[in-house]
Amino acid sequence: MTRLLHRLFAPALRVACLSLGVGALVLVAGCGEKKADRLATQAAARVNKEELTVHQINLVLQHQRNLRPEQADAASRQILEKLIDQELAVQKAVDLKLDRDPRVVQMIEAARREVIARAYVEKVGEAAGKPTPDEIKAYFESKPALFSQRRIYSIQELAIEAKPEQVPVLRDRLAAAKSITEFVDFLKANDYRFAANQAVRAAEQLPLAALDALSRMKDGQATVTQGANGAQVVVLAGSRSQPVTEEQARPAIEQYLLNERKRKLVEDDIKVIRTAAKIEYFGKFAEGPRPGSASSPAASAGAEAASAPELAPADISKGMGLK
Repeated sequence: MTRLLHRLFAPALRVACLSLGVGALVLVAGCGEKKADRLATQAAARVNKEELTVHQINLVLQHQRNLRPEQADAASRQILEKLIDQELAVQKAVDLKLDRDPRVVQMIEAARREVIARAYVEKVGEAAGKPTPDEIKAYFESKPALFSQRRIYSIQELAIEAKPEQVPVLRDRLAAAKSITEFVDFLKANDYRFAANQAVRAAEQLPLAALDALSRMKDGQATVTQGANGAQVVVLAGSRSQPVTEEQARPAIEQYLLNERKRKLVEDDIKVIRTAAKIEYFGKFAEGPRPGSASSPAASAGAEAASAPELAPADISKGMGLK
């Protein structure tokens, strides 16, 4: 199975290895008479007839966040034990011929495609330049709700199942209610189905669109928005000021702007290669609008209202190595 995986993943892993930084933790294996042989093969262990290498350990180490240099040796030993368990599972799976299961073969191919796609994203993103101090300052000043006027919000939410024509009624009842409890009593009395939730969120934990609206609200205010399945009521139960200085925010802003530049580069590159490619649709996919494609026109407002809610493009992209 190891050899099978190597054949499938070798092209992608070669690309992935090129992206490892010069600060990679390198493990030195071997001592005594067999030192030269071990250094040549970089073997860390052998499980039955299959070798586990230092390169495999290093690859896992690269994804350990906040790992200090003095923790590297202990972490590498723990990783090796996990790799041994994984190899034993792989060998047993091969014995059971699970590697030939159509579903497993399909998952292996999907994983291979994702690794290669991620390598492409990283390669294209390398061309993104770091934001300048002026750009960082401009972003800081353009988002007061995130930084200079940052607040911690105590939020109460009600997700109400309602028809579009019922939303104005709910909005009026909420405005007339003296408290959220009175509004909830109205919902119960009129057999509205709803789910309640409350949470404490910092400004940066909220979607930017929601933050813009929430930052304009005063404590005790409520708002109603229409969603795909009804109405969403948000009550700002309370908030407290907790501003962030430009100096404190600089690293996060710099990383955000850099990531946005990388995302835009990949998005633009995909549009170019998509335009140049010959793409054919078959069966049901040849009919109707193609949401999210760079080449298809936007669907009409009526079609959007009649269609089922779409998955978020970002969620789909994450599973395909494109984000």
